[in-house]
This record gives sequence, structure tokens and C-alpha cells, in this order.
Amino acid sequence: MHRLDARDIAILRVLSAEGRITKAELAARVGLSPSPCWERLKRLEQAGIIAGYHARIALKKLGPNVTVFVAAELTDHTPASFHAFEDSVQRYDEIVACWALGGGFDYLLQIVTTDIDAYQRLIDHLLESRIGLARYFTYIVTKPVKGPGPPPLEMLVE
Repeated sequence: MHRLDARDIAILRVLSAEGRITKAELAARVGLSPSPCWERLKRLEQAGIIAGYHARIALKKLGPNVTVFVAAELTDHTPASFHAFEDSVQRYDEIVACWALGGGFDYLLQIVTTDIDAYQRLIDHLLESRIGLARYFTYIVTKPVKGPGPPPLEMLVE
């Protein structure tokens, strides 16, 4: 675990909202000169706290698409079964995110396809490939209300 000070948190807050900001502007926004700001930024990257920089893509501008969340339950609850399932979902580009859960379901998958038919073909393929999927529950996104945003850094860091 890494100890972060207020300047580190300020850098993370700005970058999580504006990943393409220039280093000079970042330094000005967090109240540092460029060299110390750059050193902090490199330290945060090297520590793995900044895991990457990404663009948010407006999928609706590219064509028809549907986002589906799937709560999945596996047939077996052995380490080998979990490992096999997790390895399998890596092979499908349509599965854009997957989380292991504690509680009633084993996994929550986020799937993006062109339409419901494409989603169903993917599910059929997953079932036929015998990756241990026992039951699944489909939740179709009807409209985005709040997307992934900056994490609540002040709440997560002392």
C-alpha cells in the first residue's frame, strides 16, 4: 500500500477526469512546478497506481449497440472451475468487463454487442462451450444514467 499526500490525490483527481491534460497544465492545476509534478506522476505510474490512460468512446455515434449485464452462476465452485471460467471470458471481445462476486452470483459480466440477437448468439456459444455456466440472468441497459467516473479518492485514501 502506498501513502499518498494531498498533491498526489490532486494529481489523480485531475487525471481521472482529464487524462489528456498537458503536464504543464496539470502542474498548474495542482499547485506544483512542472518538474516536481512530473516526478510525482512518474512515481504514481511506476507504483501502478495509475494503471493507464483511456478514451471514453460514444458508442451510439458509431452504430447500433446494446449493453447487457449478466449475473452468472457456475456449476462448480472449485478453484479450477473459477479459473477455467475466467480464462474463457478473456477470449471474447464482447465481454468488456467481468467481476467476481461474493454473495448469490459468482460473476457479473458487462457485454456490448450490436443487438440482442448478437448477445443471444454469444450466450449460446458460452453455454455450448461448456465453460461451467450453470445459470445466467440478463439485464439489458435501457439508458445510461451515470457512467464510470473518477473514483472517490478522498474517501479511499487517508
